[in-house]
Amino acid sequence: MKLVVLFIFGLFLLSLSGCNKERTKKDDLAKDVEMITDYGTIVLRLSDKTPIHRANFIKLVNQKFYDSIAFHRVIENFVIQGGNPTTKPSEVFKGNGDPELSYTIEAEIKPTLYHKRGALGAARTGNISNRNRLSSGFQFYIVQRGQRVDSTLNIDLERVNKQIAFNTIINGPIISADIDNYINLKEKLELLDNENRTEKDSLLLRSLKNKVDAYNIDSLTDIEIKNMKKYEFPEAHRKVYKTLGGTPHLDQNYTVFGEVVKGMDIVDRIATIKTNENGKPLNDVLIVSARMIKRISY
Repeated sequence: MKLVVLFIFGLFLLSLSGCNKERTKKDDLAKDVEMITDYGTIVLRLSDKTPIHRANFIKLVNQKFYDSIAFHRVIENFVIQGGNPTTKPSEVFKGNGDPELSYTIEAEIKPTLYHKRGALGAARTGNISNRNRLSSGFQFYIVQRGQRVDSTLNIDLERVNKQIAFNTIINGPIISADIDNYINLKEKLELLDNENRTEKDSLLLRSLKNKVDAYNIDSLTDIEIKNMKKYEFPEAHRKVYKTLGGTPHLDQNYTVFGEVVKGMDIVDRIATIKTNENGKPLNDVLIVSARMIKRISY
């Protein structure tokens, strides 16, 4: 029965990923997204430079997917994050969303799109489990952080270069093959009930994990950092980070696919609400509705 469910789910994901472009109305490409929240209205402008993310977001908005979804991760002076379908009032909350509803889309990391204050980015899983930096099909975040100074920007730059080096190592041809074998088996076993997992599977999983651990990826990353050509923040980006603000340590690692053009005061208000230790608001702040609206100058 589980195989049948997974097969049907696989067809569902194919239909979603295959229809993004054809379902996007041409006039929607020149519109903005109006997101009405419990705290007020946020208007988002999607980037022409990230057509996959733009089409996917428009599709979800037109399907009213975001209506009644809550912001499930709020960290003041960092980001507010939403798009988890299990935050709807009728659902049981799962921190990472519902794996049987989730899908990912190809990364569109562009050098000219960066994490300035108000940037709209695509959430994703990290580390070796997502070496291609695939974006969540549903979850997004809005950068709320304020101004940076040169000393903190330099620390952020070190983090960016460490992540670039890490990505280079885990995408090496030999290591990446072993990582994929380990991750694929791990995900396969996670879908099985305990009684359907064999001792042979568990031993193989442990063996694959030991093989990946033996590479000592952190040490290889340190070596790569010393040898690679370092990334530098463009001077124009530095200026924006020092005057407007943002989260520069996420640059070159997450897809930015739009920005807030109206309603940053609402983002700031949401960012101040009380949360638990995981950043989940104690009281839900809902996206009441999201829709495409005529683009105007603000």
